[in-house]
Amino acid sequence: MMGGWLASLLAVGRGALPFALILIAWALATRAGVLPAIFLPPPGDVARTAWQMFQDGSLWINIGASVGRVLVSLVISVPLAVGLGIFVGLRRRLSPVVEPIAGFFNALSGIAWLPLAVTWFGLGWVSVTFIMFNTIFFLVFYNTLVGIRTVPLIFEHAIRTLGGSRRHIIFQVLIPGAMPNIVTSIRMSIGFGWRALIAAEMIATSTGLGFMIYNASNFHQTDTILVGIVTIGILWLLTDRLVLQPIERWTVERWGLVSSAS
Repeated sequence: MMGGWLASLLAVGRGALPFALILIAWALATRAGVLPAIFLPPPGDVARTAWQMFQDGSLWINIGASVGRVLVSLVISVPLAVGLGIFVGLRRRLSPVVEPIAGFFNALSGIAWLPLAVTWFGLGWVSVTFIMFNTIFFLVFYNTLVGIRTVPLIFEHAIRTLGGSRRHIIFQVLIPGAMPNIVTSIRMSIGFGWRALIAAEMIATSTGLGFMIYNASNFHQTDTILVGIVTIGILWLLTDRLVLQPIERWTVERWGLVSSAS
């Protein structure tokens, strides 16, 4: 038990060390006057600004708006992308036709759709959701499709030889074989989704962390900008380490693709 706690503490320490070094370098640079405070305010000023925003509730409002948009986009995009990716991937004649199209849209950043989204839907939630949908959907759909297609046919033949049905092939061979691609693509899509969200919020909304950063830049409030940047990084790290990584490990172990020791 003690060994497990010690290993966890060491892991946390190793992860926190780079950030501590960055914070120290930041403090030393501002103390030495390398850059004017308007370009790089001291960490203490940024911390005080963050505390004031916590107290007046403005930071919580923007965090809630951004996180809510991410969750809505994930709920809409991920099930549809996974289901459609499996459906198309199971059709050996259809998937080679759809895969280049999916790859084409996957290569387009969600931000590239921003001008059209604003033109089509105006400013607000719909435009942001549309941009997030494009960012998340095509990444997950493409990787699901590729994951299904890369499962060797010999596994399907083996199941059929043993008397398995189409259902057994889907749920015992194809989906488990594609699961690493699916879970990893979901994890990646949230990261790319955050980037697209912040860009969209700078233009298409009046709330959210992206809007907060953009609005602060108009008044040269560098401390507020850094509060927004640090908040985005912390939210992503917490989501990735506490939610996405455990789900990824559990999923691939559940399907027997890796052992728990690895």
